[in-house]
Amino acid sequence: MSLDTLRDALPAYAKDISLNLGSLASETVLTDQQKWGAFVASAHAVGTPAVVKAIEAAADAAGLSADAKTAAKAAAAIMAMNNVYYRSLHLLSNAEYRTLPARLRMNILANPGVEKVDFELWSTAVSAVNGCGMCLDSHEAELKKHGVPTQNIQAALRIAAVVNAASRVIAAEAALAA
Repeated sequence: MSLDTLRDALPAYAKDISLNLGSLASETVLTDQQKWGAFVASAHAVGTPAVVKAIEAAADAAGLSADAKTAAKAAAAIMAMNNVYYRSLHLLSNAEYRTLPARLRMNILANPGVEKVDFELWSTAVSAVNGCGMCLDSHEAELKKHGVPTQNIQAALRIAAVVNAASRVIAAEAALAA
């Protein structure tokens, strides 16, 4: 399934999502690696198989390297863990949990296999999908330290939002068809 096929698979009620997928695929604020990595990371964060396949095919066609695709998947994987853990710390009334070491392995953060800024951008997108405010703040601060403009961060967030919406619609329609 290609991105166009994915867009065509969206029902009429999700026309805005289809249009947004098209415009974000043409986004020029981010580098192609940043853009397609955000698409891949966001798709893996939601995990709807048809959307993952379509977005990976589009990323491959756009020239996303195997290393960058692996790093985007790694961002989705590590944030799946971190977003739950740190969101829980934020939501718990007992502040004592925030004083304890996480004791979770996060080695990929030190050496993601791509530029640190790209990995941080993808981690931000995934943190938006997973709804972790602590992680969003942390990754946004890191991006700002590296001079990443607000518009670039917003572009990654927009990609995350639209991929999430497309994934939810496709999954719901598949459930109805089953």
